[in-house]
Amino acid sequence: MTYVLDTNVILTYFRKHSSWYMMEETFGIFEPGTRVMVPAIIIGELRSLAIQNGWGERKIAKLEELVKRFIPFFDLTEDIVNRYAEIDAFSQGRLPGRRLDCSARNMGKNDLWIAAVASTLNATLITTDGDFDHLNNRFLNVARFELK
Repeated sequence: MTYVLDTNVILTYFRKHSSWYMMEETFGIFEPGTRVMVPAIIIGELRSLAIQNGWGERKIAKLEELVKRFIPFFDLTEDIVNRYAEIDAFSQGRLPGRRLDCSARNMGKNDLWIAAVASTLNATLITTDGDFDHLNNRFLNVARFELK
């Protein structure tokens, strides 16, 4: 199985939140044969949070070590760019031939890129928030994990 972990999921790891351990077990995140992709957008968000929150060298090293355990994804292909455009138009209810079943959704630009990467890679996006719910089973598979 191939997964993309949303930024909020990786943060549960650093916060030692009990939900991380349940996600790790549920999705087999570190199991052989499981591919976990971490798009550059997420790596950038995490590094920014590290700067903004004054993470020390040890915690930053732990972040870089975790990213290396997964598959960092830095490619921005034409397919991903086109999927970004489609998802953005769909989210605004303005994609010809694809009806949005709810009111327009203003997605953050980073979330649009994350969705485009996950969609293009045919990966399931694991997240703890509802930002991607309207895309589930339309552009990608979304596994929303509620924090407890």
